[in-house]
Amino acid sequence: MAEKTYPVLSRRQIEGLIADGRTIFILDQYVFKADPWLKYHPGGDKAILHMVGRDATVEITAFHSPEARQQMNRYRIGRIEGRWTNFIPPIQGGKFRPLSDDVDAGDDSEECDQTSTETTSSPSSRDVSPVFDNPEPAIRKRRAAAELLSSPSTSSVTSVEADDDDGMSYLDTITKEKTTLDLEKYPSLDFATQDAIVAKYRDLDQRIKAEGLYKCNYGAYAIEVTRYSILFGLALLFLHWGWYVTSALCLGAFWHQLVFTAHDAGHMGITHGFHTDTVIGIIIADFLGGLSIGWWKRNHNVHHLVTNAPEHDPDIEHMPFMAVSHRFFQSMRSTYYDHVMEYDAFAKIMLRIQPYTYYILLLFGRLNLYRLSWDYLIMGRGPRKGPAWWHRWLEITGQIFFWTWYFYGILYLSIPNNWDRFVFFLISHMVPMPVHAQICLSHFAMSTSDMGPHESFPQKMLRTTMDVDCPQWLDFFHGGLQFQVIHHLYPRIPRHNLRRTQKLVQEFCNDVGIPYALYGFVDGNKRVVGTLAEVSRQAAILAKCQKVISESDDPIHGHHH
Repeated sequence: MAEKTYPVLSRRQIEGLIADGRTIFILDQYVFKADPWLKYHPGGDKAILHMVGRDATVEITAFHSPEARQQMNRYRIGRIEGRWTNFIPPIQGGKFRPLSDDVDAGDDSEECDQTSTETTSSPSSRDVSPVFDNPEPAIRKRRAAAELLSSPSTSSVTSVEADDDDGMSYLDTITKEKTTLDLEKYPSLDFATQDAIVAKYRDLDQRIKAEGLYKCNYGAYAIEVTRYSILFGLALLFLHWGWYVTSALCLGAFWHQLVFTAHDAGHMGITHGFHTDTVIGIIIADFLGGLSIGWWKRNHNVHHLVTNAPEHDPDIEHMPFMAVSHRFFQSMRSTYYDHVMEYDAFAKIMLRIQPYTYYILLLFGRLNLYRLSWDYLIMGRGPRKGPAWWHRWLEITGQIFFWTWYFYGILYLSIPNNWDRFVFFLISHMVPMPVHAQICLSHFAMSTSDMGPHESFPQKMLRTTMDVDCPQWLDFFHGGLQFQVIHHLYPRIPRHNLRRTQKLVQEFCNDVGIPYALYGFVDGNKRVVGTLAEVSRQAAILAKCQKVISESDDPIHGHHH
């Protein structure tokens, strides 16, 4: 049977489709319209929306099995010729012109396409980037970078320009300096350099497959299950003996360890079968841990695609309690949560003390995950039709099962008084804290700069993620999360193969000239706390700027006359 032929679509035509609300992305030189699949996508709609107008070939290949990619072909509507230049997706503030705006809609000349590239996909809801939205060409220049770096120190109130009435130019100065540092530290964003990085990234993927690193080590999971069983068995034994604190410690450790395998299942890193790994994840996360694997997938896929983007990555959106970037001072809108993250009076207080409250907040991180899980399931934010329609109902069953055995079976029936119940609940939920610390450690101290739409997927992952250096015998404690760089580059690699893959990734980084961030656990935590302290100082300086301006005789220019 002859393969179906598809028409060549110009950039202008694709822009017009997106302007009309179509969910269009590029995959292997084909144009895909994902509108029919959007509400059925098991990984959530937001992940697809962040790929609109982009060449998503690398991202889709990293996250999906060959079988899933084959099923996507039903959504092809056309093809492109030549290299695709990414738009900024609408969810990130990109703007697109309808074809009806053209005098002659059939004019697909090179000039029209060039105009489309320069005038569309411009910022609207996203914050203005002082580097990439400058009217001058946003070409990476070492000389310009050096000039920016020589600007007044961001630690001084005097860095605020005279005509600023709210301290925003102070924030712009910080943004420029941080972006410039990244431009100097990482390879050029020109097409040739980024294309070369992607080509070598694909070559490395083939090498990883050839060495069998995508194959799961089921023997390692047998050891994992043994460890889980021992911890849960000890929790029940100590509970029977009335050693409630010790029992709570064992149960918390059990939950701590379970998270790692749930993470593997969510990425289809165990059997590589969608439904099989999903059921494994639901049993572990929902039935045994009280957390929704569906919520986690929807959240985590977005995190992997827009890592460390303050407006878009839910894993760094913790306002009003924490902020890892000064950009949160602008009360920006979260595209994931669809609400404004207000920098209000309470946030100002919390951010001033965040270096001291960081670990305290992490102790209670699991309670927030319950809230997010219930919101996902009750509000039906996952697919209600399609191949994953039944996952929600299995998860709800799992949640009922969890709250029955934990709250009724353990807290109510097995513990005699309210004080011991409270202590048991508190300890069992505080013990898994290292998981939250590990996740934050991998990203909080890394770049949050907006480098524009042309940065390649592998460079973005390496710029925003760090690995933790630890001895092999401690791998069970970190559960693969110490290899977040490798995991972000190749999320479907089973975690027991990540250590072997690390050397290959380090060679890749040396080859393409991208720094590989690797820190010890203690040093990494120091960097995280240092980042929180830096943002806290910036918040204090901004407050001083605004206070000086508000107390000035001239509220416009901030001068006494």
